[in-house]
Amino acid sequence: MAAAGIPPGGTVAAAALPTGRSRPELGLDFSAIRAELGLPVDYPTAALAEVEQTVAQPVPTGARVDATDLPLVTVDPPGSKDLDQAVLVRRRRSGFRIHYAIADVAAFVLPGGALDVEARRRGQTLYLPDGNVPLHPTRLSEDAASLLPGQVRAAVLWTIDLDSDGLPVRVDVRRALVRSVAQLDYDGVQRSLRHGDPHPSIALLPEVGRLRREQAVLRGAIELGLPEQQVESDGAGGWRLVLRPRLVVEEWNAEISLLTGMCAAEMMLSAGIGVLRTVPDPEPETVAGLRRSASRLGVHWPVDTPPAAALARLNPIKPEALAVHVAATRLLRGAGYTAFGDGAPAKANHAGIGASYAHVTAPLRRLVDRYSAEVCLAVASDREVPEWVRAALAELPSAMGSSDRMAGQVERACIAQTQAWSLASRVGEEFAATVLRVPNGSAGEVFVADPPVIARCTGSGLGEGQQVRVRLVEADPARRDVAFEVA
Repeated sequence: MAAAGIPPGGTVAAAALPTGRSRPELGLDFSAIRAELGLPVDYPTAALAEVEQTVAQPVPTGARVDATDLPLVTVDPPGSKDLDQAVLVRRRRSGFRIHYAIADVAAFVLPGGALDVEARRRGQTLYLPDGNVPLHPTRLSEDAASLLPGQVRAAVLWTIDLDSDGLPVRVDVRRALVRSVAQLDYDGVQRSLRHGDPHPSIALLPEVGRLRREQAVLRGAIELGLPEQQVESDGAGGWRLVLRPRLVVEEWNAEISLLTGMCAAEMMLSAGIGVLRTVPDPEPETVAGLRRSASRLGVHWPVDTPPAAALARLNPIKPEALAVHVAATRLLRGAGYTAFGDGAPAKANHAGIGASYAHVTAPLRRLVDRYSAEVCLAVASDREVPEWVRAALAELPSAMGSSDRMAGQVERACIAQTQAWSLASRVGEEFAATVLRVPNGSAGEVFVADPPVIARCTGSGLGEGQQVRVRLVEADPARRDVAFEVA
């Protein structure tokens, strides 16, 4: 998702913090951003009452398979409580079988009820460093519907068989009861794999993840391997910026989610009804422009190599490669949602993935996933898509587009605020920087590694990928503004 940091991977690290954590007595909280953007504070009383009523009732078991014997595990950032997915990877003859359980939020939300109405208004969970603005009340998203370890939970269970190349050969989805056996986090999984003692349920994840990454390049998926600019607590009531490279286990884990979303999209397209996440393929002149940028930076890009393969070969830690990856964001413009109910749409591709794709794996945090799951469940069981789903499809692209824009605003504002706080006392100092963009000859955008900030920079002779010395000339927390000039 887009951010005010290194696009598109800048994130606000907040999952490990309780909702509402802040230190206003220090003047270092994000309440001004919440007020400025009009973020929701509390859930309506009627919606909270609905949650308590549904949570108090046992989940109907008649239409669900009992899959509590599957040793599923969750893999999330440390401290996460809204656990959408649980996974199990097993060997299957010459291929693999993936069990992927997704929290069944529809089991708790009455269509057209107060909770449904409020969730549609919110669209998705918003993440701020001092606490989340959740899509659903935490009684649901972090408790009753979350796939917490040792708890029997309602789930939408996907079973996907892969061949030896990592391609799907059979897909099944149905409602189930599941029980996660462990809550794992990315750092812990990475360490366990490095030490050779991973949890048995995901011991095959590296093998499957590598195969799926190879398939992504073959599909022409345009993936930007950029490090993440994050905001985290400094342990003393304030905040700091960190640059966090994406762990390889996160990439492998994400491949399971992407695989499921691609399978869901194929089901929808075959049935002629659903909602897809779409990104148009870049125009040839856009790709040609990126090639010219790479050439100016001294990055070799063979003429017969498509963008997916060229980007996959670059190490974005190198200044010139980082600039190419940032420039490549122009290849992924025009993201949106496409709803359809009377046959497959003409444009159904997601250029970043290299295939058709649907959101189905994060219903606790994203509105559209609940509806997409219902479409797939109906298609898989050869029955009609529920009317409440059909009635909402046309509204989902607008609702999700609005919430995506709000999420981007929140993220950019939080990072900009923390950048200004981090540098407020350092005006006049010089820093080593990498030039990322130069829209015109006298101003551009630079990346400073310590602390990891991105800001505008003025001066002559700026060139993308260039290493320069810059002087901090402005760091205004009130306006959330940081600016440099060439030293």
